[in-house]
Amino acid sequence: MSLESEVLRRIKPTAKEVESLNSAANALKKTVDDDIEEHGIDVETRFVGSYAKDTYLSDPDIDLFLLFPETVPHKELETVGLSVGEAITNGIRMYSEHPYIRGKYKGVDVDLVPSYALKTAEKIRTAVDRTPFHTQYILERLKEEQKDEVRLLKGFMKGIGVYGAEPNTRGFSGYMCELLVLHYGSFLKALEGAGEWKEGVTISIEKKGPPILGPLVVYDPVDQKRNVASAVHIDTMALFITASKAYLSSPSEKFFFPQERQPYPREELERISDRNGSRLITVVFDRPDVVEDNLYSQLWKTRYALTRKLNDFDYTVLRAVHDMYEKKLEIAFELERDVLSKTYKHAGPPVWVKAADSFISKWKNNVYGPPFIEDGCWNVIAERMYFTAKEMLADEAAVSGIGREIDPRNMKIRNHETSLNETPPALLTELLDPKNSWEI
Repeated sequence: MSLESEVLRRIKPTAKEVESLNSAANALKKTVDDDIEEHGIDVETRFVGSYAKDTYLSDPDIDLFLLFPETVPHKELETVGLSVGEAITNGIRMYSEHPYIRGKYKGVDVDLVPSYALKTAEKIRTAVDRTPFHTQYILERLKEEQKDEVRLLKGFMKGIGVYGAEPNTRGFSGYMCELLVLHYGSFLKALEGAGEWKEGVTISIEKKGPPILGPLVVYDPVDQKRNVASAVHIDTMALFITASKAYLSSPSEKFFFPQERQPYPREELERISDRNGSRLITVVFDRPDVVEDNLYSQLWKTRYALTRKLNDFDYTVLRAVHDMYEKKLEIAFELERDVLSKTYKHAGPPVWVKAADSFISKWKNNVYGPPFIEDGCWNVIAERMYFTAKEMLADEAAVSGIGREIDPRNMKIRNHETSLNETPPALLTELLDPKNSWEI
């Protein structure tokens, strides 16, 4: 048995699982249809996504769309669609670009999504209106034997941590996996193709639309103005390229089923930091009551904003990682330094420009000495605004551009020693000794 066949045996739903899922799906559709009928609106219910396309892995969720006539006002579409979903699944309202209900039905995770029944994808009215067209496109073109190739690609992407277009993963959607198999023909050929990718690579299944900028551009065959890979971050793309080359060179089940990494003890984390000559600092926020996908976007934004501040004030970030816990958000940084000298050299204007007089006047009584000439410019020794990274972040985080709903007033900052003692060891292990999932 080939490696891929053995992997497929483990990730493909069994006949019993398929039967159970189909039973739950059919019961769900009938219940929703009966409930919709009571509202007196001609609404079609249709399965979409991986369940409808039979490209799902074990333990999938079910996506059921409620397709309303175009004549129904958008407000009514939301009100009726969401109330039906809540009543049947006892689920919660989720918001990305369009509200929907996420819940459970007969033990299966379910998304119930109100949408419009459109004839073409050219004039969509909501963010999800393309999805039924995506499903139909794949159903009409994906060969039966290619469904398992999609499963292999999804399993591979899951294993290396790049599967999912959500903000926490910034990776490849299920639809994207299906398009890659359609484009390249199989799982292995998709990996071979990815091994040749470079930043800015463009893939068009049908035809190219207008120029789109991005690290990876995959024109949506249903709507050529859209990039299916818009969620893929350049680092996620680079990781997939690296993993594809590594797998083709040395295939292993570890790419699909990585081992869970054991966190290093405090002593080892301290040893690595001492070896690097680096310093740690951790920023902790209370977790706000925000939809998880939206919160992940804000957490990434906050990490980047604080990284910029640390670099701007010369503490120099070597690496950064973050994680979300039940009650906390934590961002850990490895810095070149967390304490700076009291003074620094402040560069002024060339001596021959008009502004030179103002510079001399401002600094002539400087406590650290008068201005001096170097390379034709005035310079002066000035006192830093902040000596430590901790005090800088305490003052500057609120004006750094962090996530809108992340509150700097409840921020706590751990210095090097406190980070070693209190920051989760798993997070510090990832920070100080980053490894690819298949290398653990």
